[in-house]
Amino acid sequence: MDGSGSWDAIDWNQIEDHPRPRRSGQAVKESMDDFLLEDEEVLAQGHGVVLLNNREAGTLSVTNFRLLFVSQAKKCVIELGTIPLMTIEKLNDDVKLQPLPHLSDKNRPRELLQVIGKDMRIIVFAFVPKTKQKNEVFDALRRYTKPANLWDLYAFSCDPSAIKNDSEPKRRLLREYFRLFRRSLPLQGFEEVSLCNEWWRLTRVNSSYSLCSTYPSELIVPRSISDEDLFQASTFRSGKRLPVISWCDPGSGAVLARSSQPMVGLMMNFRNNADEKLVCALSSRTTDEKGSPRKLYIIDARPRANALANGAKGGGSESSSNYPRSEVLFLGIQNIHTMRDSLSRLRDYVDAHGSISSNGSPSAVSVVGDRRNRGSTWGGGNLNSMTSFSSTLGEWLNHIQNILVGASWIAAQISEEAASVLVHCSDGWDRTTQLVALACLLLDPYYRTFSGFQVLVEKDWLAFGHPFAERMGVPTVAENGGSQYELLRQPSLGNLSSSPSRNTLGSSGPSSNSLVQSQTSNNSSPILLQWLDCISQLLRLYPSAFQFSSKFLVDFMDCVLSCRFGNFLCNSEREREQSGVTNSCRCMWSYLANLRASGGNFHEHYNPFYDPIKHNGALLPPAAALAPTLWPQFYLRWTCPIESQGGDLESQWHAMNKKYADAMKAKDIAEWRAKDIKLKLESMKQNLQREKRASSTALATAQSAQRENAAIKKAIESIGCTIKFSTSEDEDRTEVLSCLLRRGADGRAQQDENGDFSVSISAIEDSLVSDAPGDHFCESLCPFRTREGCRWPDAPCAQLGSQFVGLKANFDAFDRLSIQDCYFGPE
Repeated sequence: MDGSGSWDAIDWNQIEDHPRPRRSGQAVKESMDDFLLEDEEVLAQGHGVVLLNNREAGTLSVTNFRLLFVSQAKKCVIELGTIPLMTIEKLNDDVKLQPLPHLSDKNRPRELLQVIGKDMRIIVFAFVPKTKQKNEVFDALRRYTKPANLWDLYAFSCDPSAIKNDSEPKRRLLREYFRLFRRSLPLQGFEEVSLCNEWWRLTRVNSSYSLCSTYPSELIVPRSISDEDLFQASTFRSGKRLPVISWCDPGSGAVLARSSQPMVGLMMNFRNNADEKLVCALSSRTTDEKGSPRKLYIIDARPRANALANGAKGGGSESSSNYPRSEVLFLGIQNIHTMRDSLSRLRDYVDAHGSISSNGSPSAVSVVGDRRNRGSTWGGGNLNSMTSFSSTLGEWLNHIQNILVGASWIAAQISEEAASVLVHCSDGWDRTTQLVALACLLLDPYYRTFSGFQVLVEKDWLAFGHPFAERMGVPTVAENGGSQYELLRQPSLGNLSSSPSRNTLGSSGPSSNSLVQSQTSNNSSPILLQWLDCISQLLRLYPSAFQFSSKFLVDFMDCVLSCRFGNFLCNSEREREQSGVTNSCRCMWSYLANLRASGGNFHEHYNPFYDPIKHNGALLPPAAALAPTLWPQFYLRWTCPIESQGGDLESQWHAMNKKYADAMKAKDIAEWRAKDIKLKLESMKQNLQREKRASSTALATAQSAQRENAAIKKAIESIGCTIKFSTSEDEDRTEVLSCLLRRGADGRAQQDENGDFSVSISAIEDSLVSDAPGDHFCESLCPFRTREGCRWPDAPCAQLGSQFVGLKANFDAFDRLSIQDCYFGPE
């Protein structure tokens, strides 16, 4: 297939024409067992499909889990063309690609399908013209990428009896609380055990989620605050997400707390005594000799203008005059819609200017720009397009920098000033989660390990109710009169009074499938991706501070987006309990742990430069170092696969380690083969020695037989007989007389220790007598010859001069025969 220019050059005649499979039920199937995962089923297929990004032809299958592309030539799965259904953000069957100027427009295939992924992937498939394959694949994708029910996801297709989870997420959260208090979780009775110190305590007031439906069932709060105070304070916060402690330092008493925005109203004049009491209790007295009051920082992640706009709808921000010893700061981080649009622009530009483009040609859009702007090209694009790229990239990196700076500042105040910090945004589950989780990662080295990273994600992202279902665009569950149905929470910028997140769960109005898809489009946002991007920036700054690698972060994000596992389904801990995902779906953490175990300490998820002793405290990056760069391992892996790994020291180490591992594997194979050859040589040597001993024995036996044969021949000739030894081939023309000669007991026979042997004495037939003169005498002059011929030994023989008439072999006599004996008695 011609690889030049554009997809105009595709020759459909060169694509193997597969027979169209028949329909089986509602799905078009082909035998692809070698490529399918467990419980994965083919729903629709297209044959002779071309992936325009790399011009690979193959079979495109829609399964209940992913869009699967198998190469026709290589007979393997093409990673670029294989994407989980839940990772697909948009589908476009009306694709209009820019043609290249030097190619004509005729004979261009119009059966194109564009797939846009949440993982920075834009891929385009070209189907065989004048077939229904594209419509079948597109209809299947449109149906299964927007499932109506949560239980339609592939994560629920496995057998629940095969699920083996090490422990419940709630127990792991409780174990983390005990670690923060520097206590050990008891093996039994931990459900009722109390946990407290001089500053804080563990409360189970939310065990039935009556306090806050999006908070975990167990919370850490100031010891001086009663459960009744908590209920009163929750009414003053959006979604009842009252201030609670996420991380605490038992040494200094400083805490990192989180909440949602206060309901102060447009004039910021609404107050709540229980809320003010709770917030002030976060700033306990310091542990120094004076016991001075602790400083409290209230961090509003939003821009100040956004906070004021929310005040018009009942929300807003705190006033430092209402909270003693506090200071309110705004970080200016934009909302979910701004983040989604920024990532979309970055994805489009990276695709258009990558070495692998969905247009079928590298930097095809830039070439069109050259023709229009008459500019000179550089690096796959003209100067105007490079400026545009700088603007697009700068916009995204500016968002990343704002999160990094904010989290670093929070960590510095807690670590250096022993101050307490309360963080919130509007709802307290997006920007708040980013800042709190990143600050915890900076403060606590435990969170920079594999086990600590899992605990951090389960605590601040899962237990505290980050709406994964909304942000990823998948259905969730809610309770309404005992039944379960699909529900997605409204965006926080909408009417607060009608937001389901502000009322009891399940109090919203009816929803339809179209509403679900519409809300999914409005509320999806790369919040988790931004947090992982910030961690990748810290990995670049502190390459030896993290046990995990950048590759681990990429695989972690892919697992979350795929919805293959149940860990990140639904919007809260309560919804996950209602849907039973813990007991019905496989665990992502076990999957990643098994991946690492398969490769040992050299697995690519491990950071080879990790040094826990060097970085055993807080990481406090200076502001000048917080200048982020594009995360190539994630953003460029589809469009610039070589460049995405080329400049990374960690990737180079893993590449060298892979070569070393391959060399060690080859060495092991060679050593095994050498050992096997050595064993075979030893075996052959033993066989040769056995053969040598057998040969020596046979030679001794032959020599003994030869000597005994000579003695027998001498003995027989002494009685006047002619002896002839015959072979089996001579049996048809000789009459054989056999005698058995045994070695005497006196030992006068030859030294044969192998027992008896037989000798044959043959009388030659008349027909075999030669024409020698003696033979002629027998025929013509023998007086004893009759008409029947020579009758010796039944008659006399003139030539032998013997009168042995009627000679018969007496074997018993031969057994007793010796040279001194006489066969016949005296005359």
